[in-house]
Amino acid sequence: MTIKAGINLERLQRWDRHVKETYVDPGILPNAQTVVYRQGELVHQSVIGWADVERQIPVREDSIFRIYSMTKPITSVAFMMLVEEGRVSLSDPVSRFIPEWAGLEVFEGGELGSYRTAPVNRPMQMVDLLRHTAGLSYLIQQGGKLDDAYRKLGLGLKTDLDEFIAGIAGLPLEFSPGEAWHYSAATDVLGYLVGRISGVPFEQFVKSRILEPLGMVDTDFFVPAEKVERFMPCYALTEQGRVIFNAVEGSHYLGAPRFVSGGGGLVGTAADYLRFCRLLLRGGELDGVRLISPKTLELMTMNHLPGGADIASLSRSAIARSESGSAGVGFGLGFAVTLDPTLTLVPGNVGDFYWGGAAGTYFWIDPLEDLAVVFMTQTLYCPDRVRQTLRTMVYAALEDSPTWPESRA
Repeated sequence: MTIKAGINLERLQRWDRHVKETYVDPGILPNAQTVVYRQGELVHQSVIGWADVERQIPVREDSIFRIYSMTKPITSVAFMMLVEEGRVSLSDPVSRFIPEWAGLEVFEGGELGSYRTAPVNRPMQMVDLLRHTAGLSYLIQQGGKLDDAYRKLGLGLKTDLDEFIAGIAGLPLEFSPGEAWHYSAATDVLGYLVGRISGVPFEQFVKSRILEPLGMVDTDFFVPAEKVERFMPCYALTEQGRVIFNAVEGSHYLGAPRFVSGGGGLVGTAADYLRFCRLLLRGGELDGVRLISPKTLELMTMNHLPGGADIASLSRSAIARSESGSAGVGFGLGFAVTLDPTLTLVPGNVGDFYWGGAAGTYFWIDPLEDLAVVFMTQTLYCPDRVRQTLRTMVYAALEDSPTWPESRA
């Protein structure tokens, strides 16, 4: 039995066999990269499968992935850096910086161009954007009252950030701010606000204030020509089987984007994202670089849903179940937060925090266990069970969990 940083490596290797035999070999996932970091050590790293299935190009440790919604925690940290500088407060109305939103009302009926609306119960606040209680919708959502309007208007797809904000100004809200949890384009709005409040373009702020100081050298909103060989197709699981969703050739990621998405625009490597996770695990500092204070990070990783509720009780979002597990899970300022592992039905600790991306990427940080895990793959509609089983198998390899004292052994 080999133990490293309190982890049984033989037990952890069961995950590699499982993901290969259950998902990669049958063609459900094209690839899988897993990184486990504990107690200051890189305990485990594995790469399995193909970066490009058709060309039989193996995935590499430095392969570049679309991380999609794993962009959201980075954008949230960027915004909280401005909060620390006194430029904005969580309680500020969003209309302080987006005055054209001052008159937003709530949907009551009708269709695009002829909505019936009612006044909001209170103004939308900055905290609503961070915790997804703003009443906004999302073009990737299904089942909301306004999802289709976001798609028809191309909000977040065919617009730049200014046009995106102007488009939302012409739509009602799903609900009055603070009344429900609805996974939305709110983090894209945060990206716009970071640029407006800081006075520099959002992408420039992220690069100069976060990515470069942390040494996240392969993370950006596009893939430069010299790194294209490490970029890969993104696949999707459909009823007809696995198909290419976004090829490398002709991909919009090969050039600077028109819409710089704080909600899902970044590409990067597992090594880069681990550096971001290590910063969070260390309370906002890494290798002498501090982005935010421990107290700010503590606030970010608390449950901010009204009344201390979990997502299951407040959600109006079809994506809630696929991204978070919902029951026993709250939401902080940019992360899902475990409130009660007995309701999630997967191992974890109260206060661990996490999120994932649309192409199956996932990370979680458990401060109590001094643990950070990053998982990368590249396929839309990745089964939820992959993330749940990864959690189960990583925790099953721990030999010295501080949550199991000798008095209970």
